[in-house]
Amino acid sequence: MWKGAAVFLLATLAIGWHLRYQGPVEVPDLPNQYWGPGKPVPDPKDIKPFKIDVPKEVIDDLNKRLDSTRSFVEPLEGSAWTYGISSTYLKTVLNHWRKKYNWSQRQALLNKYPQFKTKIQGLDIHFYHVKPQVPKDRKVRVLPLLMLHGWPGSIVEFQKIIPMLTTAKPDENFVFELIIPSLPGYGFSQAAARPGLGPAQMAVVFKNLMQRLGFEQFYTQGGDWGSLITANMAVLYPKKVIGTHLNMCFIESHKAHFLSLVGAYIPSLVVDSEHYSKMYPLSYHFGRLIEETGYLHIQATKPETVGAALTDSPAGLAAYILEKFSTWTNPDYRFRDDGGLLEKFTMDELLDNLMVYWVTNSITTSQRLYAECFSKANRELGVDKMPIFVPTACANFPHELAYRSETILKERFTNLVQFTHPPRGGHFAAFEEPELLANDVWSFVHKLEQRLSDEKRQKQEAKKEKAKKA
Repeated sequence: MWKGAAVFLLATLAIGWHLRYQGPVEVPDLPNQYWGPGKPVPDPKDIKPFKIDVPKEVIDDLNKRLDSTRSFVEPLEGSAWTYGISSTYLKTVLNHWRKKYNWSQRQALLNKYPQFKTKIQGLDIHFYHVKPQVPKDRKVRVLPLLMLHGWPGSIVEFQKIIPMLTTAKPDENFVFELIIPSLPGYGFSQAAARPGLGPAQMAVVFKNLMQRLGFEQFYTQGGDWGSLITANMAVLYPKKVIGTHLNMCFIESHKAHFLSLVGAYIPSLVVDSEHYSKMYPLSYHFGRLIEETGYLHIQATKPETVGAALTDSPAGLAAYILEKFSTWTNPDYRFRDDGGLLEKFTMDELLDNLMVYWVTNSITTSQRLYAECFSKANRELGVDKMPIFVPTACANFPHELAYRSETILKERFTNLVQFTHPPRGGHFAAFEEPELLANDVWSFVHKLEQRLSDEKRQKQEAKKEKAKKA
């Protein structure tokens, strides 16, 4: 017992010394790299209106493929979705897709908000740009907010939250102007023509997009890849990002792992007792991550291989993506025969997201982001591990894939303004619980704007006092 305690103490001191004396890391100055095909050419500066308009032959081809779907192997008795999507329920999905889903109507819904395309670093970048209705009876400031999705999501995730953020609240003096892009290689945004476009490089793309639109300072919000990209923007462009709101707070460092281990022995040093079960026992949570991240290893190493299969089969695409909208929404849904899919989403909403991937043939290009993120070049860049000084909010939805305590997150997010635990929801927060996420964003920006206002007033008072003395 004493020998083990001594070894643990020595290891603690050694690791603590190592972490204490690590030198500061210089933030890289990433270039405006050209990602388009062929030799670099100057980007045109125009911003063109865009509407989704899928040719009839694409839909006809989809329907033929759905009609010729092979019979599936029957699932194991009582297995529900624990081996992956239930082939029995998948038949229900495909039947709805072929016989009840009306693309013409759904396409019109996706075209409800203004969309545009512009060329950034050689790529056509697609985005929604939704301006608010500003009340005429009072002064309301309009704040730009960049919102980024992840995989296997798309701009479909934000359809319900858009009006909640662009409608002025009676008790607030600000409202949001939303810029919601498709990530490069996702949906209607062009994919890179060569390797290297990872999360840090996408941060450059979206900084340039915001500048193209005339925003020198702005707020950001993101989950999944959107979280990593907006966090990278905060690292690379701290003077441009006013504040960043994340619904997946990520930290990857030796110290974070060490603190997680310490918490297994002395939880009170790391996590509040009411949230203990979200981190411990480590064996359970590590096992769940292993269970849910098999796709990640494939996509980080061989995205083209799995992409070829999913590109050719709408049934395969549905199985691969919808499984995530079950188990990432609530892990208990894997024990249900229907996967709990319709608890938070409608079948049409889920198919809207599938259609974005199918009609643009972008499943392969979307998966390449995993390979770029885990490449040696990206890891050596180290942006994902650098501290963030920009004011940050972390919304910790209860069924997110992994949980990091406030103590751990403060090692990276040094200016953590808001750390919340919404009562419901999982990985796809904007899609599942748009009102909860919108309220969390409003709350964060209210706090930060109040702080900025107070700081501005204090500076003005100090300036006046200095002038009096002079």
